[in-house]
Amino acid sequence: MSERPALFLLPGLLCDRSVWTHQEQALSRDADVTVADFYGFDSLGDMAQSVLERAPERFAVAGHSMGGRVALEIVRRAPERVTRLAVLDTGTHPKRPGEAEKRQILVDLAWREGMEALARQWLPPMVHPDRLNDAPLMRALTEMVCRATPEIFERQVRALLGRPDFGPLLPTIKCPTLVASGRQDAWSPLDQHEAIAAAIPGATLAVIEDSGHMTTVEAPAAVTGFLQAWLRV
Repeated sequence: MSERPALFLLPGLLCDRSVWTHQEQALSRDADVTVADFYGFDSLGDMAQSVLERAPERFAVAGHSMGGRVALEIVRRAPERVTRLAVLDTGTHPKRPGEAEKRQILVDLAWREGMEALARQWLPPMVHPDRLNDAPLMRALTEMVCRATPEIFERQVRALLGRPDFGPLLPTIKCPTLVASGRQDAWSPLDQHEAIAAAIPGATLAVIEDSGHMTTVEAPAAVTGFLQAWLRV
């Protein structure tokens, strides 16, 4: 049996393993790393269960954005199995008024005009404004969105709209926890993460400078460094 810790990396909405490339490569030196695939699921509960069924008895989990919510659902279902928790650029609140209608506009766009049209509208608010001129980064993110389909997008949006309020869970979390956010994350603001970290006993807050929501690819070395330190706790 391997003595190396098991680590699951959970991607966000419309994201695949490519958003974790830097972290997967670096962290694999010290851990058995698995990147989850949430294509095809339409509930956070099913996403969480898919990880629990695949994971060993004890494992660490790090989730970005939607993946952060899935990580929290994993802890809610099986707290005794999670050795460490990291949530990046995420939230704990349930569906907000008007959110379903705003998300439906993007779902309709994906079905009507395709995933490339969706990427043109959805991606810019997700990154630091300076990254909009980073052609390789934006091309890679666009290609990632286009690897998904309108059906995958619609199902993942349905999962997010059905999310629970994780606020009551936070004070009960006992494992070493990292809460990380891009300083310029306009989608999941820093103050939201400050509140999450404050609610989890002993949690560490990490601020990723010069980054928007897509921290794992906007500031990959910084994110990897924080995760390496978290794994050593």
